[in-house]
Amino acid sequence: MTAGSRGDVAPFTGLGHGLARAGHEVTLVTHERFGPLAARAGLGFHALPVDPRAELESSRGRALHRSSTGVGKLVRVVAMARALAGEMADDLVAAARTSDALLLSGSVAPLGHAIAEGLALPSLGLNLQPLGATREFPPPMLGIGSWGGLGNRVAGVGLNLAVEQVFASAVPAVRTRLGLPSKRPAAALRARERQGWPVLHGFSPRVVARPRDWRSGLDVAGYWWPYDGDDRLPDDLLRFIDSGPPPVFVGLGSATVPDPTRTSTEIVRALRRAGLRGVIQRGWAGLTATGDDMLTIGEVPHAALFPRMAAVVHHAGAGTTAAGLRAGVPAVPVPIQFDETFWAARLVSLGVAPRAVPLRHLTADALGTALTRATRDAEYQERAQVLGGEIREEDGVTPVVQAVNGL
Repeated sequence: MTAGSRGDVAPFTGLGHGLARAGHEVTLVTHERFGPLAARAGLGFHALPVDPRAELESSRGRALHRSSTGVGKLVRVVAMARALAGEMADDLVAAARTSDALLLSGSVAPLGHAIAEGLALPSLGLNLQPLGATREFPPPMLGIGSWGGLGNRVAGVGLNLAVEQVFASAVPAVRTRLGLPSKRPAAALRARERQGWPVLHGFSPRVVARPRDWRSGLDVAGYWWPYDGDDRLPDDLLRFIDSGPPPVFVGLGSATVPDPTRTSTEIVRALRRAGLRGVIQRGWAGLTATGDDMLTIGEVPHAALFPRMAAVVHHAGAGTTAAGLRAGVPAVPVPIQFDETFWAARLVSLGVAPRAVPLRHLTADALGTALTRATRDAEYQERAQVLGGEIREEDGVTPVVQAVNGL
């Protein structure tokens, strides 16, 4: 069970496929627009009613751009998600009634855990970000610098309480419906912590090591890759790649931007200033580029495309960050909101990116300079290749299969 943008869904297609190969019957429960992803991976599917793209393009979603800070945006997105949570509750309960166990992403965990409790089903958390409070770094979703050990941990607890509040109106109705006593959001969170509710995290320990102060039951499994099957790149894309030196990929995934035309113009100017060809992914931001040295594309499998790039420029979402690391190519992260600042900082600290260029500071000069360093300084290429090889050797699926078998 998961909710959010494509990046919140795609990793679970590969994980679900791995669970199915291990003998389990797997149903992906998420927004209707992602049904084709489940079908391609051979998974069952149960649709949730909310369309995340429509919400981001609504007046409520566009209001997110008016908050430049991570905290400000988080307040707005919590309010938006709280209004939508109740719409998903009925379908989450219906899907759970035909299941033997619930695997819950961080985006639905508070509601999903209440459903599992009410139906007496075992459950397991599956997080794509390190959401557990820790002294070692601030909460990734806030997009802020370190507040020091105690400050980081206090901020982490506060963020987890804010996530509980997203479902503060939906959970009581579900608990009543399933015959459970009422429980305040903070009490529900404390109960999961006391019980040692198991949560596995879908990222590499080479990228984020397990914090030493995490409680028992919080573990890092390794990346879960989107299921791509035998997908090939489109012929026109292959012809473009083969017609000259390796180009640079630029894409902002499911992120939206306030001025797509300006953003596209600055990106193209940056690429040309650095003497690079570009593969520009349209995405939800609506990026476009024209000219013999540029190609605009739609959705393509990152696993097939990224290894053929000279570098990747992306919004530093968890999934795209992972795909770039696995491909072993340098990156220039362009974080926009939430956990993207956290992942961008990781790329820089790992030595595979020269610097981050936040969207609000994106200019042709800033991006062009970063691209020149990423593609011409051998240290970034060498470090990316080494780290990519190590990550490709990891197996993030087996720990989940073992945990599910033990439920």
